[in-house]
Amino acid sequence: MASLDEATPVFRDILGLKLLGVEDVPDQMVKVAKFEVGDVKIELIEPTSADSPISKFLEKRGQGIHHIAYRTDDIEKTIEEITANGARMIDESPRIGAGGVKIAFVHPKSTAKVLTEICEV
Repeated sequence: MASLDEATPVFRDILGLKLLGVEDVPDQMVKVAKFEVGDVKIELIEPTSADSPISKFLEKRGQGIHHIAYRTDDIEKTIEEITANGARMIDESPRIGAGGVKIAFVHPKSTAKVLTEICEV
């Protein structure tokens, strides 16, 4: 499935997840569809530009899980703790992601090749 238009009905209608909304995130050149199942939120992302990092990811690896996100109450403190524990950050300071939430990514070389996002909610 190459687009949110194709994937959204699968997650909403077939899997029964609650669609929370769809949002453009121009800074990251993506469109995001957010779903909820219990206490877990799932985001499907679609690149809005061929120059998007997500477009490049899809060209290299194809469709699938891009990253896992964890919630924190204090992103600056969490970044300090992660780096103090020896991990490498992609974002040394938070930036704004979908929904206006502060986010930062941990480099996958530090997390068993899994791109990891920290979100302050």
